[in-house]
Amino acid sequence: MLSLLSISLYLVAFAQVALLRSVQRGSSSQTVFVNDVKVPVVLGVMSRCPDALLCESVWDHVLQRVGDKVNISLSFIARLNPSDEAYGVTCMHGVEECAGNVHELCVAKYHPTSEWWSFLECENYQGSDKVGLPETAAKCAEAAGFDWENDKAHQCAGDNGQGLEGAQLLRESVGTSLELGIKKSCTIIINGKQVCIHDGTWYECEGGHTPADFIRQINEEYEHLNRAD
Repeated sequence: MLSLLSISLYLVAFAQVALLRSVQRGSSSQTVFVNDVKVPVVLGVMSRCPDALLCESVWDHVLQRVGDKVNISLSFIARLNPSDEAYGVTCMHGVEECAGNVHELCVAKYHPTSEWWSFLECENYQGSDKVGLPETAAKCAEAAGFDWENDKAHQCAGDNGQGLEGAQLLRESVGTSLELGIKKSCTIIINGKQVCIHDGTWYECEGGHTPADFIRQINEEYEHLNRAD
């Protein structure tokens, strides 16, 4: 005959297996994630565009809530122009915008999201007419916690925002925007789907355009990408 101890251990093990199967079937209120796949988010922007600044300020609130669930990037809008010797593109708000685009791309390449996003928000806070200026980049690097003068991002961007590496990043970014069909700043793409545009006003935003709306969409996509079968 089984001892009382053996029976107790068997009942505990049975209960644990039953609970695990219940959770996996979704009968538990707790969602089980087998991975941690980040939700890709692309903001199609121009660094000196007022619509981009507004859009990025909204996403600042979103990232405060669900930043650990997303992989966010910027895709810049400009016109490819092989005759432009500095960048190979023409930026809608002038060469200073091209420099601002380069600053943000270089910082994003060499720093984690928390730092390059802080750099971006600092630049926006200075005002669109200050984006792309060397002194703004230096000031915002300090605000983000790194020394611009001795940083790889500065080497990438160059002293005047016309570094060879930075210009290449900009051309690649503009090419990506063209591939994605991004034409308006700011265009928001979540997990490969265009979900909203701000160009003077919000439109084509079926799921809403407030921080809460974007947070909800991120949570839904994160669950979709990571839910156990």
